[in-house]
Amino acid sequence: MTGIDTGITGMFGILIVVVVAVFILLYLVPIPLWIAAWASGAYVGLFTLIGMRLRRIPPNTVITARISAVKAGLDLSVNDLESHYLAGGNVVRLVNAMISADKANIPLPFKRAAAIDLAGRNVLEAVQMSVLPKVIETPKIAAVAKDGIQLIAVSRVTVRTNIDRLVGGAGEETIIARVGEGMVSTIGSAANHKSVLENPDHISKHILSKGLDAGTAYEILSIDIADVDVGENIGAKLQIDQANADKQIAQAKAEERRAMAVALEQEMRARVVESEAEVPRAMAEAFRSGNMGIMDYYRMKNVQADTDMRGAIASGEEPAAPRKP
Repeated sequence: MTGIDTGITGMFGILIVVVVAVFILLYLVPIPLWIAAWASGAYVGLFTLIGMRLRRIPPNTVITARISAVKAGLDLSVNDLESHYLAGGNVVRLVNAMISADKANIPLPFKRAAAIDLAGRNVLEAVQMSVLPKVIETPKIAAVAKDGIQLIAVSRVTVRTNIDRLVGGAGEETIIARVGEGMVSTIGSAANHKSVLENPDHISKHILSKGLDAGTAYEILSIDIADVDVGENIGAKLQIDQANADKQIAQAKAEERRAMAVALEQEMRARVVESEAEVPRAMAEAFRSGNMGIMDYYRMKNVQADTDMRGAIASGEEPAAPRKP
């Protein structure tokens, strides 16, 4: 009984080992994928599939992409697809882009497509934009004509991808910036805003003549002015600001002149007070020296009283009491 149990245990262990070996073999050698590649005319050797597993490359991704390429009439080697995958590229997107380019009669070699994909650009979207151009709408751009009126314009730029300049070419932001610069310069050079409102196509023609797509990854097909609105009267606003500034300058100069006049008046008053303070001293000296008598003094006081009375009458005040000698 013990021998029978031992034999059953041994057979069970062998069966487990066989099952595990079969699973490992099926994992290393994807037989269904190999059959699909062979039936599609994109034959791949079993050892190649095993090598993919060992290099940690998903055979399903690479072989499925190659089958699609072969069916579309493109001869892509497994080594090229493996190299692109190991470099961090998207194999499926690359093959789909090459198929789309081939159907649209757009020359797209494998190396160029791989370079575009590895550069971080969507190569499939680039090919699609070459077939179906894209419309880029610029934000509202404000510019001022020569008559001082502000215009706010929005344009739509139709572009398509330039495959040859996609690697190293500038993106949409550069296109928008250049178009905005062209709109500002065109509106700014207009004699008045009415001419721009009457012929907005002059803006697009002037911008297109500058070749703004140079050095970019796109080719500008057309520029259409979608909307033009009249903004503020910048010229009048600047004139008002300048007038206010001139007014403040004039007020500052007038205040400076007034302050100088007040200072001069105070200085003159101080001199008068200083001179008046010398009068009693001079009169005392005249009395001592005999140059002035008492009657002279009374006549001077009468003159002063008469002068004070005339001043009070002129100002409408009550005459002051006569000064005592």
